[in-house]
Amino acid sequence: MTPAERERLTEVVQANCDIADARSAAEMTLCVYLLQMREFYRWARGLPFEAVLARAEVGEWIAARERRWAEVEDRPFAALPLPGGGEADPFDVAAVDAAVRPAGLVYGAGRLGPGRALFFLAEAHGRSERDGLPVVVAGRELARGLLAPPAVLQGAGAAAQIVVRRDALARWGFEKYEAFTLRRQPGSAFAEVARAWAFETQGFSAALPGWLDEQQETMVLHEIGEHRVGERLGPDWAAMREQLPTRRGDLAARALRDQLADLGTTLPALLERGASAALHFWFANYEGLRAQLFPGLQDAYRHWVRGDGGRALRAACALGTAHFEAAAARALERHRAGGAGAGAAVEAFLTGPEVRCEAPPA
Repeated sequence: MTPAERERLTEVVQANCDIADARSAAEMTLCVYLLQMREFYRWARGLPFEAVLARAEVGEWIAARERRWAEVEDRPFAALPLPGGGEADPFDVAAVDAAVRPAGLVYGAGRLGPGRALFFLAEAHGRSERDGLPVVVAGRELARGLLAPPAVLQGAGAAAQIVVRRDALARWGFEKYEAFTLRRQPGSAFAEVARAWAFETQGFSAALPGWLDEQQETMVLHEIGEHRVGERLGPDWAAMREQLPTRRGDLAARALRDQLADLGTTLPALLERGASAALHFWFANYEGLRAQLFPGLQDAYRHWVRGDGGRALRAACALGTAHFEAAAARALERHRAGGAGAGAAVEAFLTGPEVRCEAPPA
């Protein structure tokens, strides 16, 4: 790949990222939007994590970005120029990634839900295999959108692979650390993370490489769990999500599946390894809809913190797995029943009280 080809590919991927952002950014709450835009600005300007951001400059940049989104929102996603000639559909990840791999790049694309596309182009950090799945690790990102999940499971079946975005993971971690410094809570889960990694004495950037390695492993465990859950639920789960009438229902479906992945794979593995700092960080992010679905898991975490050796957490994982497996089966039953109101019926169930795991851990 020539420098000119790399530059052109980066431009087109970024243009597709802008179109995707234009269509989905409005769905965020104002608080989340502003926090993510601050970090997006830091990435776009190539600023270090510790750089103090000038509020006026950030505001001007956000306004310019929003004007750009208004211009491109109705444009179709562009085909990607391949090295040596030819084009590829931007969602043909296998073809594009194979074409850019010899140049030391990683390409990713997919959908977080109906109408929520994402794309990125990054320098490759490493490739391996875990649990029969290829693991692709992306490093410095050349093109990205506002939505930047740190890890995804791309494809399905034999084509499935885990993609970890270390740049996005680092920025997500810094967002959490920055929020912690603004409102310190001694004894909180993130306070334990900051202590374990000496964020405040050593500095976030200095501790970042080791922390990234640890969190990369947690991300891989979660995606392995996602793949296992996907194999059990089958293709009907994706078809069911497509029929949900609102984003609220889709978020509930994602939260339920996340519970199954982490209760069945991530948390048991971290407990088995004694990965204390990783467990603290996991619970520092156990919030929102997931926490509402299984409030007893936080109680089990507190038992672990007080030194029960993980007994309550293991019991909670077993309890929650059984509960959410049954809930997923009932949601699929409603989907398979079909009919004009099937999507609404599934959403009503997923957002209703039956999905919540009320029983306390043993």
